[in-house]
Amino acid sequence: MAGRSRGRRLGRRGRMGVAGVYLGVLGLAVPGCAGMDAAADSPSPTASLAATPPRQPPPQLTEAQVNTAVGKLDGLVENAMRDTGVPGVAVGVVYRDKVVYHKGFGVRELGKSAKVDSGTVFQLASLSKPLASTVVSGAVGQKVIGWDERIASHDSGFALKDSYVTGNVTVADLFSHRSGLPDHAGDLLQDLGYSRDDILHRLRLEPLTPFRASYAYTNYGLTEAGETVAGAAKTSWPKLADKTLFEPLGMDHSSYERADYDKAGDKASAHVEVDGHWKRSTTENADSQAPAGGASSSVDDLDKWMRLQLDDGKFDGKQVIDAAALNETRVPHSIASPPLASAGEPGFYGLGWNVRYDELGRLRLSHSGAFELGAATSVTLLPGERLGIVVLTNGQPIGVPEAVSAAFLDIAQNGRQTVDWLPFYRKVVQAAAYTGISPTNYAKPPKNATPAKADDVYTGTYANDYYGPLTVTSDDKGHFSMTLGPDKMSFPLTHYTGDTFSYQTRGENAVGLSGVTFHTRSGKATSVTIEHLDANKLGTFTR
Repeated sequence: MAGRSRGRRLGRRGRMGVAGVYLGVLGLAVPGCAGMDAAADSPSPTASLAATPPRQPPPQLTEAQVNTAVGKLDGLVENAMRDTGVPGVAVGVVYRDKVVYHKGFGVRELGKSAKVDSGTVFQLASLSKPLASTVVSGAVGQKVIGWDERIASHDSGFALKDSYVTGNVTVADLFSHRSGLPDHAGDLLQDLGYSRDDILHRLRLEPLTPFRASYAYTNYGLTEAGETVAGAAKTSWPKLADKTLFEPLGMDHSSYERADYDKAGDKASAHVEVDGHWKRSTTENADSQAPAGGASSSVDDLDKWMRLQLDDGKFDGKQVIDAAALNETRVPHSIASPPLASAGEPGFYGLGWNVRYDELGRLRLSHSGAFELGAATSVTLLPGERLGIVVLTNGQPIGVPEAVSAAFLDIAQNGRQTVDWLPFYRKVVQAAAYTGISPTNYAKPPKNATPAKADDVYTGTYANDYYGPLTVTSDDKGHFSMTLGPDKMSFPLTHYTGDTFSYQTRGENAVGLSGVTFHTRSGKATSVTIEHLDANKLGTFTR
C-alpha cells in the first residue's frame, strides 16, 4: 500500500502510504520487547519450516472456464473505467505458462491522446514487494544469504530500539512484517525529504511491539532487508534485481529506479480524483524504499514474472530462481489479520505476499499496491491452477484493480460474478484507507477561540531526535510558519485557538489540516507537538 489496504484498518495515518495497499489480508473468499528472554543465538522460527506449501488439490478450472472469463475481461475493464473515470488500465493473464490476455485501455495521461497498451510502464507501488521477494529468493538460491540470516550479521550499523530484536531479526522477519516495528514506520520521514540511510538509521527510535508475535506493515523494514541482501551480494538493490530477475526474463521495461520510469517513452502518468474530476498528479520518488515500493514495469514484463512464479522459478524451461527459496515466500509467516467472523479465515502474510487458502483448499497469492498520489495495482496467482492476473492503473486507489481481478476469477470459477465486485471493493478501499484525519476541524476555529500569545512566546528552534529540528518564525505581519526536514520544508501556521495552530500536510501521507500545539511555561513555549507526526508519540519537539 505502499501501503495500505486493511480489512482491519491497516495503516495508522494519512492515506494508503507510499508503497500502498495489500487487500489480501481481508481473508475474502475471492481475491522494546518486554519479556523476551530467549537466548540470543536462538534460531528463527522459520528455520524448521518446510519450504513447500501444503499439497494442492487437483486443478478445479478447465481451459474452457478460463477462456470464458478471459472473454469477459474487456467488458469488466470498460465498465470499471466508465463507472470510476480512471484514465488508464492494463491487464495481463497467464494460464498454463502462456499469456492468454494482455491489453491496455484508456490513456496514459488525461488531455493527451497516447493510449495505454500492454507495454506501457506503470509505477507498481507495493506490488514491488512480491517482485522483491522473488529477487531475494534468487539470492538465497545462489547462497548469497539465507532467509533466516540475521540482519545484524551483514549490516553492522543496523539497530532497533530493543537489543534482542536488533541481534536476532532476520531477512524473513522483515519481509513478513513481524519485527515489531510500528505500521508504516519511517514513511513520514520520507514525506519530509529524508534519505533512505537517514530513515533506516532512525528506525532505532521507533517503539516496538512484541517480536515475532505481532504484525505491522512496514515499508522501511522490508527495505532494510532488501538492502541487506544487496549488500551481501556486493551490489545495489536495483542492480541485484536487474541481474537476478529482470535481465534473465527479458523484462526490459522493469526497474527499481525512478529515473528509468521518468525517462520511459511509453509510461502512464499518475492521476488523482478531486471533487469528482480526475487530474494529473505527481507521485513521490520512492527510490529510498525501492524494494518495498519503488518498482515500475509493464503488463508484458509482469506476464513473464507471473509465468516464472507459476512454474516454480522456471522460465522457458530454465530454472532461473531456486524453487525451494521461492516456495518459502508462499507459506504463512505472520497472521496479518484475525478472522472477521466466527466462521471466517485469518489473513496471512508470507514473504512479500498475502497468503491464503480458498474454500477449495487452493493456495492464493496476492498483493496490491497504491500511491495515494496516483497509482493502483494488483496481482493474484492461483499456483495450483497455474493461473495469474495482473491489473495496473494510473489512478489513485479506489478498488479498480482488485475488482477486475476478483470478477475475473469469480467468472472463471462460477461462470458469473456472484458479487458485484466494483462497488464492493470501492467500499473496502474507502474503509481500509484510514485517513488519520484529526477529529478536530481546523478549518473552523471555535466561536469562543482564545487569542494567541505574543509571537516570541512561540518562535525559536525545537529539537527532536526522530524528525530533526523544527524552526518556528514569524514575519513583520505576524504570519507564522514552521520549517522541517533536511530540505527545510516550510509550512504556514494558521491560528486555531489559544496555543494551537494548524498547517496543511503534504506528501503521500497527507491528511489535510492537522494541529500544532505549543506547550508553554513561565510565558514561553517549552515544546510543541505536531499532531500528524505524533502517531507513535514521536511528534513532540523540545525547545
